[in-house]
Formats: sequence, structure tokens, C-alpha cells
Amino acid sequence: MRVLILAANGFEDSELLCPMYRLAEAGYQVDIASLEWGEITGKRGYKVAANLSVDDVSPDGYRLLLIPGGKAPAALRENGAVLELVRQFAAARKPIAAICHGPQVLISAGLLKGRRATAYKTVASELKAAGALYEDSPVVVDDIFITSRMPSDIPFFMKEIIRILSEGRGGCA
Repeated sequence: MRVLILAANGFEDSELLCPMYRLAEAGYQVDIASLEWGEITGKRGYKVAANLSVDDVSPDGYRLLLIPGGKAPAALRENGAVLELVRQFAAARKPIAAICHGPQVLISAGLLKGRRATAYKTVASELKAAGALYEDSPVVVDDIFITSRMPSDIPFFMKEIIRILSEGRGGCA
């Protein structure tokens, strides 16, 4: 059972590390993809190994895509391969979880129009402009999309992610 975290330099450390460890604890193999294979560094200096380049990834074999926030989504949303990968996960009906600024990648991929979603408060107007139905809640689940606002929401975010994965949504891998 595999899950994919999509991140880049400047990720919000807790929003990558807490889900990574929680998913591993639940028995999932966690892969990290970035714009290039190699080490990426969080806003607070934590380093993680991106064992995959976004160009080398497809949704096949994954149960979930998770996009942490921080400054990384600003770089990710400008990359065509990233947007295509996110659209492929959505087309395959695999759960996509995004926290803080992570929903910006979903906005750029054109996936949130008419969907309920949340994000960090500075992203709320962008969600609304993209046609999303913004909710100021710790976690919002709408179909395959799981969104959260900030690091303090991680317990709520992870509870929903684990629940959805345990229900078998996202196919087998």
C-alpha cells in the first residue's frame, strides 16, 4: 500500500513530516516526489529525500496523493508535469489531500470549481475566485478532496485521510 507526497523546497515542515510518519505508522509505504529527485528542505530547515521526480510518477500503484503547504506549492503549481500528475490522480478517482497552501496546486490544476474546500486564510480569496466553496474549518472532505488550513489542523486532517484510506477508497496498491 503506497501513498505519494508531492513537495518541493520550502515545504511547511510539520505538514510533510507529521503525515509522512503517521502514514508510515499506519502501514503505508510513503514516496516523496519533487520537481527533481534528491534532497528537499523545509521552511524550518528539515531535509527529506525526494525518492522520485514528478516526471517519473504516475497514479498507478498509489492510494493517495498528499500536498503539504508552505512555500513549495508556489513552485509546484508552475510546473506542467505537476499539474498533469494531479489531474491524473483526480481522473483515476484517487483521494487527494492538500493542507495550508497545498490547495493552490489543485486550483492551478482546475480541480476545485464547485467543490467545498479550505486552505490557509491567505488562500481563501483565491479558492473563492477559482469557484470553490470556501469553508473555514479544520478539515473539509468533498468527494476525493481532503483539505485543511494549517499545522494545528493536522490531527483532523490525518483522521480523515486514515478514515478514507481504511474505507478502501483510492483503489488497491
